[in-house]
Amino acid sequence: MLIRFNKPYGVLSQFTPEGKWRGLKDFISLPGVYVAGRLDADSEGLLLLTDDGQLQARIADPRFKMEKTYLVQVEGVADEAALQALASGVMLNDGITLPARARAVEPPAYLWERDPPIRVRQTKPTSWIELTIREGRNRQVRRMTAAVGLPTLRLIRTHIGPYGVSDLALGTWQETELP
Repeated sequence: MLIRFNKPYGVLSQFTPEGKWRGLKDFISLPGVYVAGRLDADSEGLLLLTDDGQLQARIADPRFKMEKTYLVQVEGVADEAALQALASGVMLNDGITLPARARAVEPPAYLWERDPPIRVRQTKPTSWIELTIREGRNRQVRRMTAAVGLPTLRLIRTHIGPYGVSDLALGTWQETELP
């Protein structure tokens, strides 16, 4: 079984709540499913869960290079130089990232409002980037955009490999066909 879940902001990638963060048990009450990969509590979007240990490993393990696509709202304007730097690989404190795909985009029509809303500064414009990576370092996308001078304000994972979130309402899940 494979479950696609549209994870809201403020929810951990685990069933048990911790501190101010809610857990998956508030949304999913299926026994025997486990998270395949993780998504930080302050990030939103696609989270996959499965009851198949081999599938879980294939999805989560960077050796299988399952692409992950993110919609990133950043502070500042994503110009061609920043996008090219993201695409070429960015030097982080744990080494250079693999090449990625990066492009400036408009937010899609299906995008939900975040609760709570992002902070907005009147003097700083924001823009959106679609970023596709094949790694899964800790807070990698946030560190990548910061490295090119575009701090992340909102981070939404839209795809893991062939699986997407555009047809799922926030906080809902759906069983999906296995690959």
